[in-house]
Amino acid sequence: MKNKGIAVGLDIGTTKIVAMIGRMNDNGKVEVLGVGVAKSLGVSRGMVSNITKTVNSIKEAVSKAEESSGIKIEEVTVGIAGQHIRSLQHSDYITRPNHEDVINEEDLKRLVNQVHKLVMLPGEEIIHVLPQDYKVDSDGEITDPVGMYGSRLEANFHVVVGQITSIKNIVRCVKSAGLKLSGITLEPLASADATLSKEEKEAGVALVDIGGGTTDIAIFKDNMIRHTSVIPFGGNVITEDIKEGCAIIERHAELLKEKFGSAWPGENKENEIVSIPGLNGREPKEISLKTLSQIIKARVQEILEHSYLELKHYGCDEPKKKLIAGIVMTGGGSNLKHIRQLSEFLTGMDVRIGFSKEHMVGDFASEFSSPEYATSVGLLMKALEDCQYEMEEEMEVSKEVSLEVEETVEGEKPKVSKGIFTGARKPRGVSNFSKWADKFIKMINETE
Repeated sequence: MKNKGIAVGLDIGTTKIVAMIGRMNDNGKVEVLGVGVAKSLGVSRGMVSNITKTVNSIKEAVSKAEESSGIKIEEVTVGIAGQHIRSLQHSDYITRPNHEDVINEEDLKRLVNQVHKLVMLPGEEIIHVLPQDYKVDSDGEITDPVGMYGSRLEANFHVVVGQITSIKNIVRCVKSAGLKLSGITLEPLASADATLSKEEKEAGVALVDIGGGTTDIAIFKDNMIRHTSVIPFGGNVITEDIKEGCAIIERHAELLKEKFGSAWPGENKENEIVSIPGLNGREPKEISLKTLSQIIKARVQEILEHSYLELKHYGCDEPKKKLIAGIVMTGGGSNLKHIRQLSEFLTGMDVRIGFSKEHMVGDFASEFSSPEYATSVGLLMKALEDCQYEMEEEMEVSKEVSLEVEETVEGEKPKVSKGIFTGARKPRGVSNFSKWADKFIKMINETE
């Protein structure tokens, strides 16, 4: 895209693929310029299962976004999720050779790089290394140690791990669709950016994103990410249960779930019946709404119980006391009727449905601020954040070069500092992809 300040978020989901193009306005809000939505045909439980079908779906979504915005899409920021994602807590430290010098950014980078050297299971690689808090010598619970004196720098990290092959498959699909990859981010973090407030992240909150194939969980406390997890089932298993339990085809099962589904069977009476058209001239099939709700409740309850277990794995036997802001539910599954009430009943925690409207302006804001597009909005926000930072870096580089040229003696070549043109650095505190992933993205983009 030749338009400055415009970026694209590409959400490759199990049920749909969304390409969302936009820019940041003067008030810091996301102005969505175009959206393309296509049925996802080659993704299962968040992972690519058919390259050709996924590429075709990406092309369709991108084409629709281009048509609605009038802007040619060349590069995208993609989200990653799937059942292969796992996380762990890790503590590490470095010893500084000269404690008389203050701690700087290079010390923090050295500490993060040391964590990247951890040995993972075969086929796995570290995706994100997210620092939570630091300790300098005997002083702990430090959020920003830069500028302090000390000989030993220690930190607690939240480490996100994924399978290399799954990431490569996503990158290959994007490349095969004729696009460049500007960045990759973990989908629960993108959804959190779109739906959670700073106050909630500080107080303690759990994001539960019920997608088509997976349920993503992200826990925040004191404005820091504390735990991430991916449960390998979501809204599609509810549809599958309806299909099997009511002996109907998948398309009818999905329509039943969306139009008449409820996670609270108590509201339905025994005589409430919905008629499903018969196949090839057969008699219509009658489905009891109470039976339908009982099927849905059983599966939703399983998803919520698994989610609640993840809250306990975070380290709090009573999440209600530690996560003051409770639970924020988002994703397409959160549109299910009475799911909020069932969640509150099972967990005893406050629950709200997460919308992203407060971050959006423009004609598309009302239509695409609903929970099923939270990840797409979050990916667009991340893409715009990186785009804005790169623009600022370009301005800084331009100023540095101009200054160097002005100070150069006539006839002498400018002495530009080594490393200025190595690419934009991401701001500290923002979750960054590991070095191998950045190199891999660069290699893929440069390959003809």
